[in-house]
Amino acid sequence: MSPVVVVLVVLAGLSEAAGRILPLVARRSGVSRPIVFGLLLTGTVVESAVIALWPLTAWTLARLILSAPVSDVTALAWTPGQLAPMLLGAVIAFPLLGPLLHLLLLVGVGAGLVAPLAEMTGLSGPGAAGCVIIAGVGLAAVVEAVRRLVATIGATRGQELPV
Repeated sequence: MSPVVVVLVVLAGLSEAAGRILPLVARRSGVSRPIVFGLLLTGTVVESAVIALWPLTAWTLARLILSAPVSDVTALAWTPGQLAPMLLGAVIAFPLLGPLLHLLLLVGVGAGLVAPLAEMTGLSGPGAAGCVIIAGVGLAAVVEAVRRLVATIGATRGQELPV
């Protein structure tokens, strides 16, 4: 990945993490700054990893679907032109402020991955779109499952602490 792509991925991850964490912090006035910073940093790392892995996961799924091996060994990767709309949309449409706009943005960015994936692997347009969709939904489901698990563990430990 080029340095510009890395910066865009990290900024999009930071925006996504802020969109999830800031509404929670706003509801709880007693949260300390180090905890908020730690949550924001952890969320940024996780969200950035998911964003960075989306094209690679779609490319891997496409390679698994193909019966003949793909001659090109270069994996699908983000370009600054594909990531700039995601960053702009992540800033404008925090997940809790505009879920429909956020979903439309992710669909648009995902659609931008379909043509390069189809070209690289030789899959049809619908096949490449399916790989992009499955990769995006799969990564989002894994992250959401981990979030819920961490929240459940945190809530359980909070109940066990003596008052």
